[in-house]
Amino acid sequence: MSTPAHEPLDDPLARERAHLAASRAALRAMREDVEALDIRDVTANWVNAEVLTHQIDERIKALADLSDTPLFFGRLDYLRAPGAEQAEGAGGERFYIGRRHVHDADGDPMVIDWRAPVSQPFYRASKKNPMDVGLRRRFGYTGGDLTAYEDEHLSDPAEAATTSKLLQREIERPRVGPMRDIVATIQPEQDEIVRSGLSGTVCVQGGPGTGKTAVGLHRVAYLLYAHRERLARTGTLVIGPNRSFLHYIEQVLPALGELTVRQATVDDLVAHVEVRGTDEAAAAIVKGDARMAEVLRRALYAHVTPPTEPVVVVRGSRRWRIPAYELEEIVGELLARDIRYGAAREALPQRIAHAVLVRMEQAGEAPDDRVQDAVARNSAVKAAVKAIWPAVDPAKLVLRLLSDAEFLAEHAAGILDEDEQKAVLWSRPARSVKSAKWSAADAVLIDEAADLIQRTHSLGHVVLDEAQDLSPMQYRAVGRRCTTGSATVLGDLAQGTTPWATRSWAEALAHLGKPEGAVEELTAGFRVPTDVIAYASRLLPHIAPGLTPVASVRENPGFFEVRTAAGAADVVDACARLLRNEGSTGLIAADARVPELAEALTAAGISYLAPGAETTRETRLTLVPASLAKGLEYDYVVLDEPRAVVDGEPDERTGLRRLYVALTRAVSGLIVTHAAPLPPQLAERDA
Repeated sequence: MSTPAHEPLDDPLARERAHLAASRAALRAMREDVEALDIRDVTANWVNAEVLTHQIDERIKALADLSDTPLFFGRLDYLRAPGAEQAEGAGGERFYIGRRHVHDADGDPMVIDWRAPVSQPFYRASKKNPMDVGLRRRFGYTGGDLTAYEDEHLSDPAEAATTSKLLQREIERPRVGPMRDIVATIQPEQDEIVRSGLSGTVCVQGGPGTGKTAVGLHRVAYLLYAHRERLARTGTLVIGPNRSFLHYIEQVLPALGELTVRQATVDDLVAHVEVRGTDEAAAAIVKGDARMAEVLRRALYAHVTPPTEPVVVVRGSRRWRIPAYELEEIVGELLARDIRYGAAREALPQRIAHAVLVRMEQAGEAPDDRVQDAVARNSAVKAAVKAIWPAVDPAKLVLRLLSDAEFLAEHAAGILDEDEQKAVLWSRPARSVKSAKWSAADAVLIDEAADLIQRTHSLGHVVLDEAQDLSPMQYRAVGRRCTTGSATVLGDLAQGTTPWATRSWAEALAHLGKPEGAVEELTAGFRVPTDVIAYASRLLPHIAPGLTPVASVRENPGFFEVRTAAGAADVVDACARLLRNEGSTGLIAADARVPELAEALTAAGISYLAPGAETTRETRLTLVPASLAKGLEYDYVVLDEPRAVVDGEPDERTGLRRLYVALTRAVSGLIVTHAAPLPPQLAERDA
């Protein structure tokens, strides 16, 4: 971008536009330098060439200049060099803060990555603690064009602290398309969580609109910046509640230049079998209970049979005999070590072979490791291992537990009562693993059994979003993916909508295997308008007593209305009204009412999308079943029949929590439409 001739170079906005144009040119040159790399003479073989080519491709993608995304959004003018003592006559330094680092041909920085230590004061500096910053400048953009700026003189005591208009405008900017990053609007309390260390696990309790999901994603981006080499080796993972949610957030990390983070649901992680069945709530609660881990452990190790016969190994003309009592000692030692079932089974033939080698040495022979390996492969040893410590398939183990009442009773004795055992037993036992109609909870049990047999691979860092809906066994499934790493747990206890929803974060962290994790609470609401969050918060005493209500920091109170509707046509009219505004609109309804509303929208000629599909300027309405609304947000929302949302759940508390989620998806305005009476909890005024 070039500076127009009529704009004088002493115009601050013109100078900033010139710096933006120069920065874009520098980024383009950085990308061209990578594209021009010739690796033919630096790779030893085709494998190295493939690896290096992939790395170069990833680097090229990371250096993409997104035309409608600001390259930098802020500027810091330091009073002195950051971290240095003020020298006499020394001036400060100026840094432009953006989504990624950009340097010129000489290597001098033109834009500093928002994750760099020198950028931190952009988020945390204040009048009370200016952090050596004289001026903080924020930039306003329309598309990718720089159109405004706003200054704060942090070291000037005469200038009163004010709320940033550009910050408010960015927070309230209409949402079309997937979730955006929040690098320009991160608040001090959010930044503290984002920049917390890799070694510690952090749990973020945050009500609607507090930015907990964005904080979690930006924490991943920060950790990848600060610990790039380590996390490149160990891996990172973002876990969301469903595919719609993952599709909604999938562009945040790439927009920050991070392309290597895997995204999945818990169901994806435990997909050992095809899930074709569903559980009654009572069965799902028991299957998701952490006590099932001990039932599985007992059932697995019941396969270990104490030896009653000696092992006789024939080598040439010699016979080597290991008596049953010695075999029993070896088995006992392996059990006492409490190692994985599969690892112990692999060690057993080597232990038996070692006992044979001891006898060979006592007889004057000099066997080496090759002899021990040969003995371990001897048919007699293999037969003994098969009889003592047989191989176990995790799916078959769970199949037997859920099909065989006697087997379950034997291993659940003292753990599950009779009613709980009956709840999890299949009424029609399956014939095989393939024919079984496995449920999602069953798949988690199989994953637990698989980990008891063979250790699950651990990642460097895992982000778990909407965590309040997980069962204890699901927490364990996630936790074994980061046993040697750390986690960021995100959620809101008030939005738990499963019968097994988390009761406390301390309990959740214990199941995750991270009891030492720190719990942080975000209570400042940046997304939901004041009137909307105040209305939804009437439900809190009934769904999560003790939680601090979200306090909206939005200056714009938003639009809020409750109106009676005679039928679907009135709901469609409310959608049409909101679609006259700029931005996205979501029509949220009880799952059972979605087909009727879909038909009414089609009859009215209003096109709509399913949750997770990306809105466009032509189609800005999404029809959302209440069960899929969690984690999504729209500029405007029409919420149809709150009573039906509540009644669509198995119990009132879960229904009210589902309603709380649906009420808090709006960024700028909400219309509640109803023909049936509203739930009485919504009629209660705040005290």
